[in-house]
Amino acid sequence: MTTDTAGAALSLVRSGAPPSGPRTIDRCGVEQAARDLLTALGADLTDESLRDTPRRMASAYTELLTPQDFQATTFPNDDGYDELVVARSMPFHSLCEHHMLPFVGVAHVGYLPGERILGLSKLARVVDLFARDLQVQERLTKQIANWLEEHLEPKGVGVVLEAEHLCMSLRGVQKTGSKTVTSALHGLVREDARTRQEFLALAR
Repeated sequence: MTTDTAGAALSLVRSGAPPSGPRTIDRCGVEQAARDLLTALGADLTDESLRDTPRRMASAYTELLTPQDFQATTFPNDDGYDELVVARSMPFHSLCEHHMLPFVGVAHVGYLPGERILGLSKLARVVDLFARDLQVQERLTKQIANWLEEHLEPKGVGVVLEAEHLCMSLRGVQKTGSKTVTSALHGLVREDARTRQEFLALAR
């Protein structure tokens, strides 16, 4: 998949997409910018170990910022299943848009089915779809929940993300191991106390 194609696919489902439209990545431009940055940092790009670093940096950022399209496979809820479906501790990583450093953690995602159910692997794919972007954790949490609400029309949705931000653990206050927790609750997962408590207990 090309970068342009992946960006176009993301724009079709992304809640709160910027008015400028899907991101396109100029690999040559990124490589030159990486070369300039390394030079400004005092790196010797004639050194054999550093000579190819700008190209590797361009490849790495392209991979981290290119969402993978997927088919949102859903099935009729023929059995009338009316309890929570929760996938928890799904690893994810994203890039902080403020410092361009990663944040890494786990996602707990659940929904209360309506007329359709979603293939379980697609819950992880939805997380990755929005994580492959310049992000803040709060927006990422809402985007995942909004996507599920839009595409499944469930009775409720719950999303909890726990992540360590390298911009907090490697720099600034340098609190290694600290976790940031965010949540987005919709429908009955938010409004019904029993359902909300059940989801949060399962997410733990």
